[in-house]
Amino acid sequence: MGKIRKGLAMVFLASLLALAGCGSNNETASNGNESSKEGNSSEKTYKVGISQYVNHPSLDAATEGFKRALEEAGLKVDYDEQNAQGDPNNAKTAAQNLVNGGVDLIFANATPSAQAAASATSDIPVIFTSVTDPIGAELVQSMDSPGGNVTGTADMHPESIPSTIKFIDEHTDAKTVGTIYNAGEQNSVKQIDEMKKAIAKADLKLVEKVVANTSEVKQAADSLVGTVDVIYIVTDNTVVSGLEAAIQVAQDNDIPLFVGELDSVNRGGFAAYGFDYGDIGYEAGQLAVKVLKEGKKPSELPAQYPQHLKLVINKKAAAEMGIELKPEWDDIAEYIE
Repeated sequence: MGKIRKGLAMVFLASLLALAGCGSNNETASNGNESSKEGNSSEKTYKVGISQYVNHPSLDAATEGFKRALEEAGLKVDYDEQNAQGDPNNAKTAAQNLVNGGVDLIFANATPSAQAAASATSDIPVIFTSVTDPIGAELVQSMDSPGGNVTGTADMHPESIPSTIKFIDEHTDAKTVGTIYNAGEQNSVKQIDEMKKAIAKADLKLVEKVVANTSEVKQAADSLVGTVDVIYIVTDNTVVSGLEAAIQVAQDNDIPLFVGELDSVNRGGFAAYGFDYGDIGYEAGQLAVKVLKEGKKPSELPAQYPQHLKLVINKKAAAEMGIELKPEWDDIAEYIE
């Protein structure tokens, strides 16, 4: 009887050890699979399409900011970059090329490129930047609740144009403001409307010159000479691409040239209430990271306005345009040489 009990005990103990071994093997296999999955996830390479409307320093900085955000998030990315060269039809072709290429996400830089991308797909996430009026451009239903597959960062701070017009009205002797823009750019039309509203509240008059392409910028600027006291160029892609022509006219005729963003101040504009396009590109990149890495939908991510607005004055440009810097500006502006 004792031998039988001892034998049964031995069998029972062996069974327990076998079960424990199976459990250990299953756990090891499970952990191995999980590790494999984690390894695959961390090694995933995303295919991101970039559709940029035209090359100029502001949009270029936004694209670099976007890429930097993805890099800092640790994402491995293959970029398919398309440039429309300032042509809306090219923007449509670029968007369709990216859709056909099966990208995981489209980064659309500037309003025409964003509109083209939004029209080309309702499935692929689209993150935009450098868009002046996302609602008016019919990219989002509202800034807080974008809806659909599109969200991103705007490039017009609500106070930038009113602040610029107020500065012109209160800190210069100007009575007439001239502006140049492409009426085919919805973003520019929106800004000119905002300019008109601000000017209606000031003791100023607006003179508008419309261009269709960059080659017309100098002629338009020349036509303002003798009729305006200052020139104010908003963030119009066509005009900003040919900004040097307008700067030269302003310098030759001692006309203060106000601009819509800080890159244009660096290029020779007199002053701007603006922000760094690299920042809004970076913020758009952060939205892209949430889509790619965290599985968020664009509809869940509110569209954003620029976070920082400041007045920057170019001292060298002021001298070249015959502008005398005033001591009271020291308290409200940053200077660059």
